[in-house]
This record gives sequence, C-alpha cells and structure tokens, in this order.
Amino acid sequence: MKQQGWTHGLRLGARSLWRDVRAGELRLLMLSVALAVAALTAVGFLADRMQAGLWRDARQLLGGDAVVVSDQATPPQVLQEAQRLGLQINTSVSFPTMARALPEQGGASRLVALKAVAPGYPLRGRLELQGAGHASAIPPPGEVWVDAALLEALRLQPGQALALGERTFRVSALIEREPDRGAGFMNFAPRVMLNAADLASTALVQPASRVTWRMAVAGPDKVANQFAAWARDQAQQGHWRGVQVESLDSGRPEMRQTLERASQFLNLVALLAAMLCAVAVALAARSFAERQLDACALLRVLGQSQRTLTLSYSVEFLGAGLAASLLGLGVGYGVHLGFVQLLAGLVETQLPAASLQPALMGLAMGLTLLVAFGLPPVLQLAQVPPLRVIRRDLGGLQLGSGLVLGMGLVGFALTLLMVSRSWTLGLITVGGFGVALLLFAGLAAAALWALRRFVPGEQAPRWLRLATRQVAARPVFAVVQVSALSVGLLALALLVLLRTDLVASWRQATPANAPDRFVINVQPEQAQDFLAHLTASGVRSPDWFPMIRGRLVAINGREVQSSDFATERARRLVDREFNLSHTETLPAHNPLVAGRWVPGEADGVSVEQGIAETLGLKMGDRLRFDMGGVQHEARITSVRKVDWASMRANFFMLFPLAQMPDLPITYMAAFRTPVEALNFENAMVQKFPNITSVDMRSTLNQVQKVLDQVVRAVEFLFGFTLAAGLMVLLAAVGASRQAREREYAIMRALGASRQLLAQVQRTELLGLGWLAGFMASSMALVVGWGLTRFVFEFAWQPPLWAPLAGGALGAALAWAAGSLSLAGVLRQPVVQTLRQAEQ
Repeated sequence: MKQQGWTHGLRLGARSLWRDVRAGELRLLMLSVALAVAALTAVGFLADRMQAGLWRDARQLLGGDAVVVSDQATPPQVLQEAQRLGLQINTSVSFPTMARALPEQGGASRLVALKAVAPGYPLRGRLELQGAGHASAIPPPGEVWVDAALLEALRLQPGQALALGERTFRVSALIEREPDRGAGFMNFAPRVMLNAADLASTALVQPASRVTWRMAVAGPDKVANQFAAWARDQAQQGHWRGVQVESLDSGRPEMRQTLERASQFLNLVALLAAMLCAVAVALAARSFAERQLDACALLRVLGQSQRTLTLSYSVEFLGAGLAASLLGLGVGYGVHLGFVQLLAGLVETQLPAASLQPALMGLAMGLTLLVAFGLPPVLQLAQVPPLRVIRRDLGGLQLGSGLVLGMGLVGFALTLLMVSRSWTLGLITVGGFGVALLLFAGLAAAALWALRRFVPGEQAPRWLRLATRQVAARPVFAVVQVSALSVGLLALALLVLLRTDLVASWRQATPANAPDRFVINVQPEQAQDFLAHLTASGVRSPDWFPMIRGRLVAINGREVQSSDFATERARRLVDREFNLSHTETLPAHNPLVAGRWVPGEADGVSVEQGIAETLGLKMGDRLRFDMGGVQHEARITSVRKVDWASMRANFFMLFPLAQMPDLPITYMAAFRTPVEALNFENAMVQKFPNITSVDMRSTLNQVQKVLDQVVRAVEFLFGFTLAAGLMVLLAAVGASRQAREREYAIMRALGASRQLLAQVQRTELLGLGWLAGFMASSMALVVGWGLTRFVFEFAWQPPLWAPLAGGALGAALAWAAGSLSLAGVLRQPVVQTLRQAEQ
C-alpha cells in the first residue's frame, strides 16, 4: 500500500506538472529560476575559464618556475642561492624608451618596450617569430626583433635600420608570440628585443632610469618552490629593497588586478539577479498555491491523502525547478561565450574548457530557490481541509513553516556567499538586503498604521477613499507587496547608481587642458636646450620638474621594514623607489590639506595625502631617504591632496627647495603637444635621442578600448538583472490579481463604474510604488556606500536626490507593471468573475 501511495503521488505530480506548464501556471516561476541560474552561470563559466587559463599558462606568463623582479640589478645572494640549488638562471632587463627611424627613412619615432635578453631565454614557453616558427636563440649582436606594429608605425620594412639611443640596429625578425609578456593589454607599447650584450652601447640606461630586472629560474617543482619561498622570505624581512618574487602561486598579477573590479561588479550583478529572482519565485509560488487551494480541497474530498498531495506537489515543483535550471544553464553558457568574445582583446591565448563546477552551482542555486522560497507555500496545499469545498474562508495560506523557511533562507544565503567569490562583497550585499527587508517590512507596517488612522473623510474624492480602504483592508498582504517591490527596486537602484559611477571611475577622461605628452630622462646638461626647444616648437607653460629616485629607509629614526605594515599596498610602497621632486613653488593642482608650505625650507618635505594614510605618516614625522646612495632626512611640514586622474605631473614627496645639487637627478616635462607643429616628436627625439617621450593620447585610446570591452560585458549581464527586476514587479503586482478580480466584480455589481475602479487601481499602485521606490533608493545609498568603500574602493558621492527620484520611478514602474499584469481585471464581465468565485 505504501509503495502504491508513492507511485500514485509520483504519477499525479508528473501529470500536474505537464498540465500546469501547458496552462502557463508555472511560467513566471520557471522564468524567474531560469534567469537566476543564467545570470550566475554566465559569470561562473567566465571566471572558471579565466582562472584555469591563468594556472595553465602560469609558467609561460612567468618565463620560468619563479621570477625575482627588482628595480636594481638582481642581488648577488639571489644568484648564489639559485646556483647552489642547481636551478637554470636567465636574466632580462626591460624599460620604456623611444625607437626611431633614420632621417632618410622618414625619421618617425615611437614609444617602445625595450627588452634585453641573455642566452637561454626563455626558460619556459616558446618565443615565436613570424615566418620562422619557434626561435631557438636570441637576437644576434647588432640586430633586434620587434613587434609588427612598430614597423607599421615607423613605416619600416624588415631588414631596415632602427635607432635606439646612440646605436643603430638591423630589424631581422618580427615577434609573433612572447611567452613571458604576461597580460598583453598592460604592455601597450610595441616590443623591441635585443641582445643583452648590446644594451650598454645604447647609453639608454642612466643612473636615474627606471629599469626592471627579471631573473627567472627553472628546475624541479620542489626545488623551484623552495627557492621562491626563500627569496620571498628574504624580501619580506627587508634584506633587499625593491625586490618581489613571482611564482606559480602568485603568477603575473596584472590580469587579475585589472579585471578584479569588473569581475566583482559582474558578481554583484549576478547576486542581485539571484535575489530578485528569489523574490519573484516566492511571490509566484504563493500566487500559484492560492490558485490551487480549491482544486486541492476537491482532491481531499475525493480521498487523496496529505502524503500523496505533498509528494505530488513536491515532484511538480522540483521537476519545474530542474527544467528551469537546465534551461538557465544553457542560456548562461551561451551568454558566457558572448563575454569571451567581448573580452577577446584582454586574453590573447585560447581559454581552456569550462569545468562542471559552475554548472553544478547553477543547478544548486535553482533548486535552492525553489526549496527556500517556492515549497513553503505549496506544501501547505496538502493541509487544506476538505470542508473548504463549501466554506471558502477555511484553509487559507499561512506564513508557512518557520523551520522550512529558515533552513531555506540559510541555504540560499550560503549559496550566494559562495557565488560572490568575495566574503566582503557577499556579506555586504546579502547582509544589506536582509537588513533592508526587515526595515522595509517595518516601515511599510508603520505606513499602513498611519493610513488606517488617517483615512480620508467623506470630503475626499471617492476614488481616494476606496483606494486607501482597499490597502488598509489587507495589511499583511500590503506589507508583503511593498516589501517585495522595495527589494526589487533596491537591486535596480543599486545597480544603476553603482554602474554609472563605476563606469565613470573607469573612464575618467583627461581634462581638456591637461598634458597629453610626458617626457622623462632629460639629463641636467640638456635642461636649458630642451626647454628652449619646447618654446621654439610652440609649447606653452610645460610642467617642468626634477626627478629623483629615492627609497624611504627610516621613519623617525627607525629603519623601515615591509613587515612593519599590515596592508599589501603599504608593503609594496616601502619596497620600491619613489619618484621624488623639489620645487620652491607649490603646484597649483596640489592643494594643502594640512600644514604650511614654506619656500626654501631645507628641513621640510610635503607628503601626498594618500601615501601618508597608507604608511601611517603624520605631521612632524622625520623621513630619511636613500637617493642613489645619498642619505637625505626631512620633517613632514605639509600634506597635499593630489588628483592622480588629472594627468598632471604629480609626486608622492615634494621638497620645498629650488635646488638640491648633491643628488642624482633627471628632469621630466609634461605638456600639451602643439597642434601646429609638424613632426614634433620626431624632431625632439632626433635632437635628444636619450629621452623617453610618452604620447598619452595613444595609450589612453588603447586603455579606453579595453575598458569599453569590460563595460560592454557588464552591460550585457545588466540586461539579465533588469529582466529579473521586471519579473519581481510583475509577480508582486500580479499576486493580488485573484483577490482584485472578486473585489472589483462585487463593487461593479453594486454600481461602481469601470472608470472609478481604474482610478482606484491606479491610485493604489502609484502609492505603493512611491513608498517602495523611496525606501529602496534611500537604502541603496547606504548599501552602495558600503560596496564602493570596502569592495570597489573608489570615491563615490551619493546623490542625495536619489530617494525622491526613486519614489517617482517606483510609482511609474509599479503602475506600468500593474497595467500589464492586471490588464484584464476590469475588462472581464462581472457575471463571469462571480461565477468563477463560486466554483
């Protein structure tokens, strides 16, 4: 008998599922689940493939099993330890500089990323040349290998000459693929590769030049890991300055750092879509259960047991959820392929196939949505008493089982935290929405209490009196409806506010009057001639500063160690050399936030506000710097606010002195390229071949292209969340359709006109929508502040007008969704509605 009951329940559930799907009863619920799964799996598949690709190509991206990166020549102890362990060793040197064609070849010039390599390069991966395949050696002396883009920019052909500093080289090959270049979008300048033996003859490396040394090692995994751990420990203990260790567990960080903010925003969009769909599932399930009450009571009269009905509805809902989740998986996989195409410029290698983890996570999310928010009201159908067949007031839906609902909510929250891939993002988002839901319910209840107390009197318009009484007559349902609308609008408001400011922070354009060209490595003996050349070329008021490379070695007499600082940024700052400068005049774009600027103060230094906060520096602290072997100590006398997006010449530290003659310096200039000057850059580089000229227009255009791809990917998924928000609005408004049909039919039978009821419906929707929109926008400012401060880490000015605009938008959206969802309520004949209510 028990076996027959199970079989009968399964058959009944399967038939009910097929019937309700064909009738459209489960359409909104299944669409909500499919959207949530699609949004989550689209981001999940992309992140999974990106991570797998990074690990697969880690050795090639590094050029070895571990790499010691330094801003000075590799410490001899590092070389000795690698040799002692029997590891293969290869050292390369790289820095930006200018390459130029000879005058008889046009004299064009271009910023390039120069790389000097030694025999044995690369230790891991393969260097590939166009037309020659795998390169088994490095460029011969007197020759260079270059990117094809450089020849196009300089209008050269293979075999012609290329000038670098004081030397001329023959271009003998084009680079097809460079294994250790890392994420290609970080190296915007074309590559020029030459033999390390030729570097000194170019005279490009000066005492104050910014050069990067990379010593790669290769060998057995255990030995390479041992070496990486030893080198990292020595660097963290402060035995060397400006040294970092890259290995398989750290990889090249550029790709992760560049895509981190976009990935976090994509995860936020997916989280918001999931939470919106959860609300839609809960409302759709409750609406479905209410429509099934009478049918369930009839089945009880015909002898169906509670166990059979419970099994039947469980099978129906789980089957619907599984089908919707599979549909969402397919859509999500297709969307992630769109992401891959949009981000094609960021990833130069073929990504590996996706794993099953995102698919399993998507299925878990779909089923969790149903168990947490769909099953509680539906399982109550099995408890409907048979007496409801003749007494409609019996067997109504209750709030549901607290145990089932609580377990479902906990499971859903944990799933969201895992999906977020960031505890900070997950806790702020999930916790913020949980607090917001409780707050919305409390405020809605308070608003209904005030409404019941101050119902308009007889002097008010009839439609207003009816609308307020309609809302006040169903307080619990009104609170649920307003809370659901508020959560949906909160997600949309948060997404719109953050998207606008996040994209704006990505796309901070150069100010109209900002410099578009930077020139560095101007030697002291060239300073006067260089300034005269700029003036003769039509350059007006260039930013002109001496540049000093210095390292912070002590604070208040105590030696600085990277291990003294808690944050990763602080440790990186003290491990690197700063670009310092001196000037007797405070730059106009560097306003003071503390202290005084005293021109000529020999013992003073002005510190940028951000680095002061990061390193915990305060007014009066004494700082000691090592500048090319020269020790210099000064006291913090002022703190400046620097706008790094201004594209002006900015420095962490400024000494208020006109001259500092004992220090090794070069000069830098920042200016706007004169439009009327023809061949400006070529003439400048030919006259001063050792300088490095950076045309920021080209670089910014390439950066903007990358950001456009990221933004398109973000906006692509943005559409899913908007669709999920529409599902919530339709579900929240449409949940009251059945009750409204009966109430409006009774009022029309008592003489109310269709026009009056339309006014009542419009007033009710506009009022509830405005309240929900106002509360949602206000809460969005709070949650948005937390996300921008602790997750995205960019400055955000909350728009104080958002609550008023949100209220107006919420009213408009609620009215539009109500018009769509309740379109047929007033058009249905009264007799038909009353007959349906009697059945």
